[in-house]
Amino acid sequence: MTQSVQLLGISNAIVDVLAHVDENFLKLIGAPLGSMTLIDEARAHEIYDMMGPAMEMSGGSVANTIAGFAILGGSASYIGRVQNDQLGEIFVHDMRSLGVDVRTLPVADGAPTARSHILIDPDGQRTMQTYLGACTELGVSDVTEATVGTPKVILLEGYVWDIPEGPALAAEAIRIAKQNGSAVALSLSDSYCVERHRDAFAKVVRDDVKIVFADDDEVMALYEVDKFEHVLSAIDGSDKLFVMTRSEKGSVIVEGDTKIVQEAKAIEQLIDTTGAGDAYAAAFLFGWANGKSLDECARLGTHVATSVIQQLGARIETNVLESYQ
Repeated sequence: MTQSVQLLGISNAIVDVLAHVDENFLKLIGAPLGSMTLIDEARAHEIYDMMGPAMEMSGGSVANTIAGFAILGGSASYIGRVQNDQLGEIFVHDMRSLGVDVRTLPVADGAPTARSHILIDPDGQRTMQTYLGACTELGVSDVTEATVGTPKVILLEGYVWDIPEGPALAAEAIRIAKQNGSAVALSLSDSYCVERHRDAFAKVVRDDVKIVFADDDEVMALYEVDKFEHVLSAIDGSDKLFVMTRSEKGSVIVEGDTKIVQEAKAIEQLIDTTGAGDAYAAAFLFGWANGKSLDECARLGTHVATSVIQQLGARIETNVLESYQ
């Protein structure tokens, strides 16, 4: 096992099952257009059996970032829980095919591998039916000095705090990071996740985290303000690195006295915004891990995220940097 990599991700391991469907299919399964619904195991099997041809690949927010980081040429590893079943094998094989060192082997017992049925209508709108399954069984025993190693940075997913042993395993990852001199980054996941764990996130950001990734809604939820400008006041003077995306308003990077406002790039056609923040984080971290300036990291993040929103799916294309200027 390679111990020294640039980036380690710890998160919910989910297989994305993407299929093109029509409105009748969504009506048949009772799924409102554009919704995200959590479903149980029986319903997951039922929908899977009803779907036509589908594309299956590793997914989940931080897993997407880790995959993207590896595609860009970075060295990456990953900790997440999958079952020793068909979808678990797909998740591990897909990540390893990208060069990611998956450090937790599929398990033989427990819930089946998590999957998100991503149903894409003719207009490109996504409707998601998600079964969390095995990813919620990730535990403290999965986070050890052997599996964590000595990465330059560890990226934790906010959703980890939703699982039973999540807070404890996050604390253990942070302990190992401090012991080994690794930086800790936190992705805030979504504003509802922030509201569920605001006190815990605030403490971790204050005491342990070096880098915070968030969109404007998430960071406003963290600081309980209703305007983005109030966030800037709240973090004024902080020594943390805040990487904040704002959709068509671009992104804002703040670290100490440094503030970078990166404009969004013009696009030809908006196809699918899913995974834009994950892609931005992948490219930003790729630049940061390779010693680029914060300004250059922001430009990289913007370029890659802009590419992703003009395609279906969250996976970064292998040639995305060929058009970077």
